[in-house]
Amino acid sequence: MPETIPLINLQSLLIERDEMNAGVVSQIRSALAESPSQFRALRDVADKLESALAQGKGDPAKIGLKLGIASFFLGRMERAVELLKHGKTALALFYQGQALTEMAKHDEALKALDAAAKSGYAASEVLLHKASALRGLGRYDEAIQTLNSLDPYVKKSAEYLFQYGSIQLARGNKEEAIDSFEKAIAADPRHPGALFHLAFQNDLQGNDDDAISLYERALQVPPARLGTLINLGILYEDVGRYDRACAVYREILEIQPDHQRARMFLADASASLDQVVVDDTESPEKYNAVLDLPVTDFELSVRSRNCLKRMNIRSLGDLTRCTEQQLLTSKNFGETSLHEIKAILTMKGLRLGQGLEVQPKRAHPAFNPDEFSPAEQALFSKAVSELNLSVRSRKCMNRLGIATIGELVQHSGDELLECKNFGVTSLVEIRGKLKELNLKLRGD
Repeated sequence: MPETIPLINLQSLLIERDEMNAGVVSQIRSALAESPSQFRALRDVADKLESALAQGKGDPAKIGLKLGIASFFLGRMERAVELLKHGKTALALFYQGQALTEMAKHDEALKALDAAAKSGYAASEVLLHKASALRGLGRYDEAIQTLNSLDPYVKKSAEYLFQYGSIQLARGNKEEAIDSFEKAIAADPRHPGALFHLAFQNDLQGNDDDAISLYERALQVPPARLGTLINLGILYEDVGRYDRACAVYREILEIQPDHQRARMFLADASASLDQVVVDDTESPEKYNAVLDLPVTDFELSVRSRNCLKRMNIRSLGDLTRCTEQQLLTSKNFGETSLHEIKAILTMKGLRLGQGLEVQPKRAHPAFNPDEFSPAEQALFSKAVSELNLSVRSRKCMNRLGIATIGELVQHSGDELLECKNFGVTSLVEIRGKLKELNLKLRGD
């Protein structure tokens, strides 16, 4: 489908117009909701504002405010804070506070939000975001008190329900939190925070399709959040949509060019673009369906087709139970036919001889808890979730059935790297977490 023609001209809004106020910000939000092309347009406008600021063209205070707001909506929070901290208007202080909250600089965020309130910014908006900063500092009672001070009509808003749910989630009340997030979505189907948290909960439970849909919806509302992008990219890889994963990682690098995890994930996903991998450990039904595909479904030369027929090879599964030597000994079957067959198998993530291999289950050294001190036993019995691993590493732990730290240290780095979508970045992360506990993987 062709992209719709944007109705709001961001160039006119941010460069040709002189003023910047809450009404202009509202139009920026509306513009970004119109079409993905508007994000590209905003990046172009931001580049022009950067150039004007560097060359000393125009009023630096006004240009800095415009560029700071544009940077916020593009997800460039550090640049937004750098620019907005020079602004003394209520608008500059309010968005400075929001950007600082996104960067987890909650003490500074509270100061900026208090200053915004004193300068006349809408009290209810300030209080809602102050609750977010207080939650980030672990001051949950104060955050609840702040929410309770709001007018009754505000308590029906999506932002209130989201902030309340976030506090409950931080306190460990997951069911109450999810209920509040769902109510927030009912009040505003495009609330990015509530969409993200519902996506993350589905992600943890393995509901990949629902999680992807919710993450995608969350990204339709600015600003683009790095956590949402990273999680979505990993999920795209999990379901084999490597082209979409690459696009997401590139978007992260546009926001933050020095984001090392995104750069490494992009390399991993790019390497997988030309491969169709069938994972027989995760989806035996899918794997068997591929093996059962008739060789007649593929475009083969007459010579190859006749040779396979003579050898009674009818499916891809039959081919995986043949060796190169067996095929080459067949009459009229030469190197050209061999390359043709290999190409078909590679396209489906298979290879010759694969069906003849019996993969023995890896045996780990016996792990006897009695050999360790009570303190060590307590450490080994801790859930691996206490390591606070990234989504990608956590999914690998689930796939390998690793539930405790004791089970984790019985695995080697090479074994972890064999897990689907587990790369060097994840291995470095796990080794770092274990090092903090004075532990190592087997063989390190």
